[in-house]
Amino acid sequence: MRNFTFLAAAINNVKIFLAAFFLFFASSSSAQLQRNDSERQLFQALNRERTAQGLPELQWDNALFKAARQHALRMVNLNMLEHQLPSEPKLEERLAEAGARFGAIAENIAIGSNPQTIHAGWMDSPGHRKNILDPRLTSVGIAAVRGTGGLFAVQDFSQAVAILSLEQQEQKVASLLGRMGVRAAGASADARKTCEKEAGLAGTGARSMIRFETPDLGKFSEEVERKIRNRASNKAAVGACRAGGAAGFARYRIAVLFF
Repeated sequence: MRNFTFLAAAINNVKIFLAAFFLFFASSSSAQLQRNDSERQLFQALNRERTAQGLPELQWDNALFKAARQHALRMVNLNMLEHQLPSEPKLEERLAEAGARFGAIAENIAIGSNPQTIHAGWMDSPGHRKNILDPRLTSVGIAAVRGTGGLFAVQDFSQAVAILSLEQQEQKVASLLGRMGVRAAGASADARKTCEKEAGLAGTGARSMIRFETPDLGKFSEEVERKIRNRASNKAAVGACRAGGAAGFARYRIAVLFF
């Protein structure tokens, strides 16, 4: 068994506690955090694993980095390894407060003697390994802070979601429809009104419609593509509207009317 532990003990070194507190304050107020060597090593190691499995490399995300660093510093302050520390928000709220917007999230945490030991421990753990190799995830921020118990490390992952206007969302869907041989007539007032409804059509002469939510407008899901093909229509109108959801979770809500 490698020297890798998830145990936490009560902190008894006041000087280190205060040093960690001031480091946390300085880091959380900094406009641009700087990665340390341990964080760079963990980032390189996880992308080597993904490349070896034929997966796209994760992109570094500064909002996730900020959230990860803050959580690592809190763990150092308390000398405690937890995904949610006392009086701390849940993961999705922490990431949203740092400025991240996402369709899916995950987190790995650990205490170890060095980055190599921590990475090896994550890869030996099925749950942590699954996060590192999850094909849905696109972005990561990694923090590593030295404390009395060892090196506290955090990996915050997300499926990043771009912030697009309603018009941009509609253009992307129209482009996807065009590749399927469906001529999209752009947005229409009826399509947008239909998007906002929970059921049914809004004052339109369309033959049928589909309404869906997705974090990714780069492609249709298999289910949505199947529904479009089943309509056997070559003309459609696209409408986008605001989707609800928990803090930080960003999804696109779309209605497509078929004529």
